[in-house]
Amino acid sequence: MTHFTNFTEAGVITHVFRTGSFAKPTMLYIGLMSAVSDGEAGTVTELTGGGYARVANNPSDANWSAPSGGNGTTSNIAAVTFPEATANWPAATHFGIWDDPTAGNLMVYAPLAAPRTITTGVTASFAAGQLTVQVDN
Repeated sequence: MTHFTNFTEAGVITHVFRTGSFAKPTMLYIGLMSAVSDGEAGTVTELTGGGYARVANNPSDANWSAPSGGNGTTSNIAAVTFPEATANWPAATHFGIWDDPTAGNLMVYAPLAAPRTITTGVTASFAAGQLTVQVDN
């Protein structure tokens, strides 16, 4: 199940129900986390070291599927591939989507189907359709 953070929820409410607007990120950054203390507040432990870096993913029709049949979901259309691990990474338990390559706001997060440890020389990736964001939970 996908979770929107307080940042994203407040932005949507401000945009839809109030007079403010929620600026669409110019780029989305997919990352991996080893722990989520308070995901709503964006308090997570992101992987670090060993060549780990978030992966840029343009918010566009070419990269994310359109919702169909009122299901409130979108998924990645193309594979999302991380840099090759130059050292062992901690076990990844969640993925997240940020609005910045190194800091910024965590917007969405979800648990992985199973924890995954990426070892030296391995290139982690999500195949097309594996990253699903659901608005209508």
